[in-house]
Amino acid sequence: MDSPVPTGSDLLQLTFAVLAVGLVLIVWRGVVRGYVACGDAPAVASGRGRSFLILMALWVVAVIADAASGHLAQWSRRPPPFAILVAFIVLLGVLIARSAFGDRLARGVPLAYLVGIQAFRFPLELIMHRAYTEGVMPVQMSYSGRNFDIVTGITALVLGVVMTRTRVPKGVVLTWNWMGLALLVNIVGVAVASTPLFHYFGPDHLNTFVASPPYVLLPAVMVLTAWAGHLVIFRALTASDRLE
Repeated sequence: MDSPVPTGSDLLQLTFAVLAVGLVLIVWRGVVRGYVACGDAPAVASGRGRSFLILMALWVVAVIADAASGHLAQWSRRPPPFAILVAFIVLLGVLIARSAFGDRLARGVPLAYLVGIQAFRFPLELIMHRAYTEGVMPVQMSYSGRNFDIVTGITALVLGVVMTRTRVPKGVVLTWNWMGLALLVNIVGVAVASTPLFHYFGPDHLNTFVASPPYVLLPAVMVLTAWAGHLVIFRALTASDRLE
C-alpha cells in the first residue's frame, strides 16, 4: 500500500455507508415500480428487484473487499488499480442505463422520481464537506473548493417536487440534466486530478481517501448512481413509448 489509509470519525464513516445503502434501496424501489408500470406481473417485478439488489450487493462487497485489501491504494502501479475502477464505473453506468433495469426506469418511472433521486447529492455534499473539515478529503473536492455539485442536489429536490405538482416542459428537464451531468464531470475531474497519479493541486491536497472503505462507496455507489441516473433520464426524455 502506497498511502496511509484515512479514517475520519465513526459518524463520518457511518453516514457514507448509510447514504450508499439508502440510495441503492431508492433505486431498487424505482426498478420494481418500473417493471410493474410496464406491465410485468408483481411476482416478476419483485424477482427483478431482488436480482438488482443481489447484483448491487455483489458489486459493493467486491469493491469494499478490494479497498480493504489495500489494492486500490497502490498509486505507484501503472495503471493504478483505482484508475481501472473509475473506468469500470463509467462502463458500468452505460451498461445499467442500457439494460432491462434502465429500460424499465426510463419507460415506467415518472420523470419526477428519476430527477428526485439525484437530490441525494445535497446530503452527500454536506458529508463530503465534513470529510474535508476532518482532514480526510482535500478542500478542492468540497463546496469550499471546486465542487459545485451541491447545486445539482438542491435543484433536483426543487425540480422533482415541482414536477409532482405541475407539468414541466421536457426542455427544462433536459437542460437541468445536462447541467447536472456537467457538474458531475467537473467534480470527477477534480477528484481524478487530485490523486497521486496527477497531484494537480499539490502534494498536500491529495485524494487518497476514496481508495479505502467505506469511502470507496463514493465512486462505487454515489458516482455510479449519478452517472447512470443522468443517462436514464436522457433515455426517458427520448423514449417514444413512455407510460407516464
